[in-house]
Amino acid sequence: METDLLIRAYQLMLQAKHMALTYEANRPICKYVHSTSRGHEAIQLATAFNLQPQDFASPYYRDESMLLGMGFTPYELMLQLLAKGNDIFTGGREYYAHPNYRGTDKPTIIHQSSATGMQVIPTTGLAQGIQYAQQIQWQALQKGANGENPIVVCSLGDASVTEGEVSEALQFAVLKKLPIIYLVQDNNWGISVTAAEARTMNAYEYAAGFKGLQRVQVDGSDFEASYLCMQEVTKMVRHGGGPCLVHATVPLLGHHTSGVRKEFYRTEEDWDIHAAKDPVVLLRHQLWQQGIANEQDMQEWDKAAATVIQEAFDKAVAAPEPDITTVDTHVFAPVALTEEKGTRAPAGKEKIMMVDAALFAIREIMQAHPEALLYGQDVGRRLGGVFREAATLAEQFGEHRVFNTAIQEAYIIGSTVGMSALGLKPIVEVQFADYIYPGLNQLVTEISKSSYLTCGKFPVSMVLRVPTGAYGGGGPYHSGSIETTLLSIKGIKVVYPSNAADMKGLMKAAYYDPNPVVVLEHKGLYWSKVPGTEDARTAEPSADYILPIGKANIVTRAHEDKIDNGESCVVITYGMGVYWAKAAARQLNGAVEIVDLRSLYPLDETLVFERVQQHGKCLIVTEEQQNNSFAEALAGRISKACFTHLDAPVDVIGALNLPAVPMNMGLEKAMLPNADKVKERLERLLQF
Repeated sequence: METDLLIRAYQLMLQAKHMALTYEANRPICKYVHSTSRGHEAIQLATAFNLQPQDFASPYYRDESMLLGMGFTPYELMLQLLAKGNDIFTGGREYYAHPNYRGTDKPTIIHQSSATGMQVIPTTGLAQGIQYAQQIQWQALQKGANGENPIVVCSLGDASVTEGEVSEALQFAVLKKLPIIYLVQDNNWGISVTAAEARTMNAYEYAAGFKGLQRVQVDGSDFEASYLCMQEVTKMVRHGGGPCLVHATVPLLGHHTSGVRKEFYRTEEDWDIHAAKDPVVLLRHQLWQQGIANEQDMQEWDKAAATVIQEAFDKAVAAPEPDITTVDTHVFAPVALTEEKGTRAPAGKEKIMMVDAALFAIREIMQAHPEALLYGQDVGRRLGGVFREAATLAEQFGEHRVFNTAIQEAYIIGSTVGMSALGLKPIVEVQFADYIYPGLNQLVTEISKSSYLTCGKFPVSMVLRVPTGAYGGGGPYHSGSIETTLLSIKGIKVVYPSNAADMKGLMKAAYYDPNPVVVLEHKGLYWSKVPGTEDARTAEPSADYILPIGKANIVTRAHEDKIDNGESCVVITYGMGVYWAKAAARQLNGAVEIVDLRSLYPLDETLVFERVQQHGKCLIVTEEQQNNSFAEALAGRISKACFTHLDAPVDVIGALNLPAVPMNMGLEKAMLPNADKVKERLERLLQF
């Protein structure tokens, strides 16, 4: 091995050692929770030295030495340690060693969360995106100086391999033969839980169960062995050898974190065993034994490292705190589209169903944008979606762009993080709203926070289609509504079209939005088969029609004389509620105005408050169970904003507060609102 490489590794190990010592000696200053890489330095540096600028990496929270090896300075890392304003990664918003980076001189690093193992799905999405970009010969995909292909490294601790989402990622990686390396650093501890307590096998043994997953083991405390291992593995994966898991055994020579300290749970005997494998000591011995350095060299390098770290620390301590006026920046990436464009109702166009409006919108998107692709359960060629919502798309665009996935809601949703980071635009689908819950972890932990915690460097541009709502006999696991759950997640947008024109316009807007957008699609409106929903069919808008997200619409107007005499009411609703309200309004002689929200977040508060103030009486109609719902929260906001204009309390009608929609259609009807129930509530409200 080259002498210069060994010396460089040793000098960086010394920096990592002095960083840990400095943090420990300055605990009152280093007040934010942090972990160090002590014990893991060799495998981390070996990995970093084998990466190229066109590659991608997802370090985990103990990977500071990997970051040093990539070329980040101790000062840059310390700015994040101290949550300073000029922290290059997150501006003081994230923990130590939770980087993100987009540049031409180092591997790209997407947003790194602190949820153990949760980074594996987004990072596998990066590898999925690389493979797709290569298939379509996408010019935006960067290659090395000599035409080398990009690869992905996902780093994680051995204890996190027991997470179910790790399995989802490994399954997809081997199925598609993706260019990714899973680097598992095994120090035998998961906080205070030992490997023997938590699992019957290590990551290397576990990997044997994934057919097609290459696997190797290495002593991660031995720099030379680690470097040669990673050199071979990166070469293999770079040349199309498929995914590989590297199991590196390492000692843990620090605390779990600054708050969970080693003396709380580790014995002296255990510590001595780990200390005997200190990578710094081992490499020092190798340099001495091979005549590369003498004692004076070692002392000078150690002194130099101590000086560099102290100077960097002093500079970081003196760095400015974040500007508190920026606390709410970068929740979303800026949106260019703010006005409706195109022709909503072209002359001579036949009416189409809502399900077809979505299909046609996606077809037009995919025709215009090779970076668009669609995947999820049963959306592929054979079925085209259980509601035929993706019918013919795979035939037209190929199975590399429209394809089935396994039953993996977490992977379907979370993989979009990596795809988006490459500049691709995934449109994905969860088959029923009731089954979104396994994917919520990725939506909350990774997708919703990515733009905010990367200061806008990595907004996740994706569309998540979710068929929702009851449609007559769907039963308890195919009829649920989930908008309140989704709206509790900050950092995503949620739209809910109620007719074909809105569906097409909002689907286009969702695609062109640089942020994550969930499109709730009511199954009962797909084909207008539910009595009273015929108006969900509309003329197909033009191909350039786009409806901005966040714009509500008045779909039924009250008579002016009713408004002037204080005899009117406004209904605020969305989805199926629009048709219950329309049927009720037809029986109330022009006394009812109906506002279709169309977008639940962002919400068109301007129009909502204006119409409530105009009428003085308001009913909010929702299909969701009413208690603690989005509808009740909206009622509270309306009451506060419009208090002096109200003639009656803001009322809400929703489903009964039951845990599920019953299968029997009579029971379902008893649970849900309908036109008669809405009419009765409106008549009561109009008496004020």
